[in-house]
Amino acid sequence: MTAADAASADVVWPEDAVEVGRIVDAFGVKGWIKIEPFSPDPQALFSSRRWFLSAPQAQQGTRRESAVAWPSVLRIAEVREHGEMVVARAAEIADRDAARALRGGRVFVSRASFPTADPDEFYWVDLIGLQVVNRQGEVLGTVAGLLDTGPHSVLRITPPSNEAEADERLVPFVAAYIDEVNMNEQRITVDWGVDY
Repeated sequence: MTAADAASADVVWPEDAVEVGRIVDAFGVKGWIKIEPFSPDPQALFSSRRWFLSAPQAQQGTRRESAVAWPSVLRIAEVREHGEMVVARAAEIADRDAARALRGGRVFVSRASFPTADPDEFYWVDLIGLQVVNRQGEVLGTVAGLLDTGPHSVLRITPPSNEAEADERLVPFVAAYIDEVNMNEQRITVDWGVDY
């Protein structure tokens, strides 16, 4: 076992780890990696100098055929935007071959290291799981995810368990329909009818 393997084995993932991107390829010949961020504003990748890695879904639980060990964490030395991608150099990646061996790797960072959002801004990860109620106090369901439509995001709301046959609701995440996001009460109040 190498020193890098031992260090990776001792890594404790944060409980609030959030997947923020995927390694798509090597960048250049000096061991840089190219990351596809999952957000159009990849500030989470810039705010943390420790990125946690997981093998691609298909490779989890299987043996990687690679001469390069799969690190659990990357200590980021440099990071910058490159078009719609992010490129980074990590201490654990020595050359292009080592960078290419990490293709498909899933990149996670601690939610605690995200930059602080403005009072009227929210990270998607914080909205998932919140209960959604309308102005009449009727429960519409729970936020299962969000869709990015370009001009704005759309809440994907799964119906309450007593409405098992109901379809998922889609509510635009815009001021015209969102009255309040109350993180303390884990609730979003919307101007939306149960029959919409």
